Amino acid sequence: MSDVAEQPAVIERWPAVSQALLKGASQQLRNMATIGGNLLQRTRCSYFRDPVYGACNKRDPGSGCAALDGENRTHAVLGTSEHCIATYPGDLAVALVALDAVVHTRGPNGQRTFPIDDFFLLPGDSPQREHPLVWGELITGVEVPASAVARRSHYLKVRDRESYEFAAASAAVGLDLAADGTIRAARVALGGVATKPWREPTVEAALMGRYADERVFREAGSLAAADARPRGHNAYKVELARRTVARALTIAGGR
Repeated sequence: MSDVAEQPAVIERWPAVSQALLKGASQQLRNMATIGGNLLQRTRCSYFRDPVYGACNKRDPGSGCAALDGENRTHAVLGTSEHCIATYPGDLAVALVALDAVVHTRGPNGQRTFPIDDFFLLPGDSPQREHPLVWGELITGVEVPASAVARRSHYLKVRDRESYEFAAASAAVGLDLAADGTIRAARVALGGVATKPWREPTVEAALMGRYADERVFREAGSLAAADARPRGHNAYKVELARRTVARALTIAGGR
C-alpha cells in the first residue's frame, strides 16, 4: 500500500487512490499490506467479529443478523438486506470504484477480469459470499484507467477520530472541467455507509453540464444515498454521506 500511495505518478494522475491508501490503517500496516489483501478485508461488524454473538449470517449462514435490531451505529444504510447490514470497511476500493478500475485475477480456471463495481457482491440472501473469487484464485493486478476525471480526483474520509479509524462516511470523487468551468464528466462513490463501495450515478448525472461551484456541489450531494434504509442508530449516516460528497466535490473542483 505504501509503495503505491507514495508513487509520484499515482499522486499526480490518480490522487484519490493515493489519498485513500494513506487514510487506511497505520503506517506500519501500510508498509506490509498488499493491494489485493486490502480489497478483500472483511467487515468490522462486531457481531461478525465476536463469536459470542450467535446470530450472524455472514459468519454462520442462516443464524440471523443481530445487528438489525442491535447496536448498529457503524452499520450500512445502503445495499443492505434482511440478512445483513454489515459495512464494507475499506478506503481504497471506494476510490477504485469511482475511477472505473478493473481487477485481474488468476486461479484454477485461468485468468479473469472484473470491473471493480462487479467485484464486490451485495449481501442479498447469501452475505457470506462477498466477491466472485473461487478457492485458489488470487488478485494479480488492479488496472486504473488514466483520465481527466482521475487527475482531478479527491478522497475524503470522515471518522470519529483522525487516525486509525474506519469511515463513518467517505467519498471518492472526480471531475473533468471544461475551460469555462462547466463539468464535462463526474465520478462519485461512497464508502463507510454501504455493504460494498457504492457508486452514485444519480449524483454524477446531476453534475453534468453544470458550472462547478459550491452551490451545484451541494445540490448534487443532496441526491446521494437516496435509497438508504437506516436502522436505529445509523440514520445520521444519510445526511453525513450527502455532506461528505458535497465537500469532496468542492475540494476537487477547487484544485
